[in-house]
Amino acid sequence: MFTDTAVIVERNLLTVRRIPTLLVSATIQPLMFVFLFAYVFGATFGGHSYREYLMAGIFTQTVVFNAAFTTVGLANDMSDGIIDRLRSMPMSRLAVIAGRVGSDMLLGLVGLTVMVISGLVIGWRVHGSLADAAIAFGVIILFALAMAWVGAVTGLIAPNVEVAQSIGFLWMFPVTFLSSAFISAASLPGPLRTIAEWNPVTAVATTSRDHLGNGAPSNFVPPSGWVADHALAYSIGWSVAILAVCMPLSLMLYRRAASR
Repeated sequence: MFTDTAVIVERNLLTVRRIPTLLVSATIQPLMFVFLFAYVFGATFGGHSYREYLMAGIFTQTVVFNAAFTTVGLANDMSDGIIDRLRSMPMSRLAVIAGRVGSDMLLGLVGLTVMVISGLVIGWRVHGSLADAAIAFGVIILFALAMAWVGAVTGLIAPNVEVAQSIGFLWMFPVTFLSSAFISAASLPGPLRTIAEWNPVTAVATTSRDHLGNGAPSNFVPPSGWVADHALAYSIGWSVAILAVCMPLSLMLYRRAASR
């Protein structure tokens, strides 16, 4: 299983080396969001204090959006007949999906590193301890893994690459922006505020801010309620629950698709 997964990871990374634009997509998009939100909206929402508040939201948003790489990659493999070739080999079926997730996670870590560097350039700093920073980034990476498996499920459901791209962004945008990744959830009206407060994206962003020491601007209403008070446990719980559902579901979908 682990050897088979490593082979698929290597195969996917070789594809990136041959098509370097894939790496550009994983790094340029996060940079665009950092500088767009930091300077286009930053002056309105609180300047430097908002830029520090922003970075945890950008980290969380990016790992959600990176699920699109897994979605499109798996859909493309299914369409190109590569899956048929792998089926003829004595290879673990789960390794085919895990290898795609693993290679995309490595690309995501490159993008996360680029964002950290760009955050330091715009004035963002870590004010917590080294252990707190490790917890913050550990939660983000765990959530990234969960989102990658959601992307795997989406890619296996889609009949082709074009549909996979469309389906992926249909859930990514509302999940990301209907949260406190970039604004205070208290600024949203009625039901939208409730959804944002219980959104796992909000919990991951809140956990990261708390452990990185990045407080909200003075004009933002601080997060409150059960999720805000238990953001770390809620973030981990959601990530583990998503993995528990999506890993076996993706394997079932892969078996069904491969048997057609």
